[in-house]
Amino acid sequence: MADPLSTTLAALVDPTRRAILARLSQGDASVNELAEPFDMTLAAVSKHIKVLEGAGLVSRGRQAQWRPCKLEAAPMRDVAALVEFYRKFWEQNLDQLDAYLTKLQTPQTRTKN
Repeated sequence: MADPLSTTLAALVDPTRRAILARLSQGDASVNELAEPFDMTLAAVSKHIKVLEGAGLVSRGRQAQWRPCKLEAAPMRDVAALVEFYRKFWEQNLDQLDAYLTKLQTPQTRTKN
């Protein structure tokens, strides 16, 4: 069994699933509503939603005959933390590279800029 972060990232790999999440960020929607912009069957959209549910990114409610899908953003916190870690890592490395390149420049080169 994969860890929750891996499951979340695997669900986010597909552009259709990311589009579904983007739509759900605007509010709850039925499977029919979520399927409207896609050129695929309801069954195919339902499979995408099941993957998102498995990752904890979507939940389905029940309101009479309507079964709205709802965005569950909590799993995205781990993704955001991972991205933030690497953002800091790359910023630090790029700052070090900038300092090194500045040091390599001769005084002549610096006065030309």
